[in-house]
Amino acid sequence: MHLSMYTDYALRALVFVALRPEGELSTIKEISDAYRISKNHMMKIVNQLAAQGFVESVRGRTGGIRLSRRPEEIVVGDVVRTTEAEFKIAECFAPDGAAACCLTPACLLRPALAEALSAFMSVLDDYTLADVIKPRRSLAALLNLPLPAPAVHTG
Repeated sequence: MHLSMYTDYALRALVFVALRPEGELSTIKEISDAYRISKNHMMKIVNQLAAQGFVESVRGRTGGIRLSRRPEEIVVGDVVRTTEAEFKIAECFAPDGAAACCLTPACLLRPALAEALSAFMSVLDDYTLADVIKPRRSLAALLNLPLPAPAVHTG
């Protein structure tokens, strides 16, 4: 299974935004600079993430984006489903692909690949954004973000 760069960048953008203190805004420029990605490309990605309700944007000179839900509520599988244009594992998965392959009437590869895709998505559905940002301090350091305060344990 191969995810598009678009989906990869969308997931990275969400990680970046999730590492900021709750409610703090991130700019598209900050995200694109951190990952060395085109600002225009990141703008398209962020617009889709906002349209799908993963982030909210604040307009204006001091604007930016922030998560619109808690990281625990953002399921990785949902992000992948909304950012991947299609999951065409093989030619026969395309709308007209079944007609293009002479083996389709007797082929058992297509259902096997469909089952594999389902299993792949099922695993992604088991992870939230909160799960993937657990090494917060390490991730923040790699992105040159301010390090979060260490957790204080009482008791």
